[in-house]
Amino acid sequence: MKMNGDERIVAALDIGASGIRAMICQVFEDDSIYSLGSGVAPADGIRRGVIVNMDKVTRSISTAVSEAEAMANVTIDSILVGLSGEHIRSFDSQGVVNVSRSDNEISMSDVQRALDTARDVVIPPDREIIHVIPKAYAVDDLFGVRNPIGMSGRRLEVDAHVVTAASSTVKNIFRAFERCDLRLGGMALESVAACHSALTETEQELGVALIDLGGDTTELAVCSAGCVCYTGSVPLGGQNVTNDIAIGLRTTVEEAERLKLNHGLALAAQARPSEMMEVKAVGGRPSRQIARSVLSTIIEARMEEIFTLVGHELRRSDQRDNLAGGVTLIGGCALLPGIVDLAEQILNLPAKVAHPCGVENMPEALEAADAATLQGLTIYAIENELTAGSGGRGFGSIIKKVENWITGQF
Repeated sequence: MKMNGDERIVAALDIGASGIRAMICQVFEDDSIYSLGSGVAPADGIRRGVIVNMDKVTRSISTAVSEAEAMANVTIDSILVGLSGEHIRSFDSQGVVNVSRSDNEISMSDVQRALDTARDVVIPPDREIIHVIPKAYAVDDLFGVRNPIGMSGRRLEVDAHVVTAASSTVKNIFRAFERCDLRLGGMALESVAACHSALTETEQELGVALIDLGGDTTELAVCSAGCVCYTGSVPLGGQNVTNDIAIGLRTTVEEAERLKLNHGLALAAQARPSEMMEVKAVGGRPSRQIARSVLSTIIEARMEEIFTLVGHELRRSDQRDNLAGGVTLIGGCALLPGIVDLAEQILNLPAKVAHPCGVENMPEALEAADAATLQGLTIYAIENELTAGSGGRGFGSIIKKVENWITGQF
């Protein structure tokens, strides 16, 4: 975050399969957030959240950030980046400490020490901890405490959800930002950040699952009692739908994507029998007329598989029966007509498409459900700048470890 007098500027970057998006916002004294500028570039050099071509991804990041800077008329010096993909792993951990003050009043430092203890677990050398998210605290024999600060007790325990990323991915992202002359201000799991813009406090209290229908993967974050308690991932997404269409209709991937966006339905039963569409053929062959129901049957089959796998993740979370708030959908495929009905059929839970909020003056191109992640990252960056939570400390330790690793190579 950069300070210009009384002006506070925050920047966030979403590295998605469908594009790399940057946004720069101004934060006012009342904590309202106003979008100053945004930029979008192709997701070149990225596959399933992992950098596979350093030169291409560096150009894309630079393009997206430069566009946002030009629109906002500011120059940023650091940016928060979102992480996603199959390389993400998570688990639960506990931390226990004795209260330090002589009068046994629990302070913020006690809470931080408990979180640090939960973080201090043995993980493989190829992993980096991204988040330590407190789920609940216990003070002596009192369990289920939300905020123990100010309470009296001798022993403080925290039950936390720990999210890790592949070290190689973290290091490669750091290298890419270094090439762009940008400082990596922090990292956040995109599904965790998106909860800040796509879910209400009531939903998070009741229990809700956020499903991000991304391009390469489908990400899941389960909230209960006001916090994220489980994260998971399914290795399928919108790009698989597009590829299925290309193969099934014998057309190009570009044409398949156009058909999905302009004519696709998540439920084939919603297509009228008389509806036809023109499909461009390959190799100079003439275009063909195909029923819309054929296209939608292909889409429905793949989306049904994705939601079935999401259902397996929900059962693994042990929160399946506690989701009074149902499921909320974000991501590009969340815009498919009929997607809510299909999700409810497969998951047997109430579903809806998110209407992300929290940032004013959002560009029209970023106002749909696929912008929830970018808005959430922006809000997450602000909250971690204003509070001394474990996320901010975690960012610092990650970045310092990566800097030390880079320095040691030269």
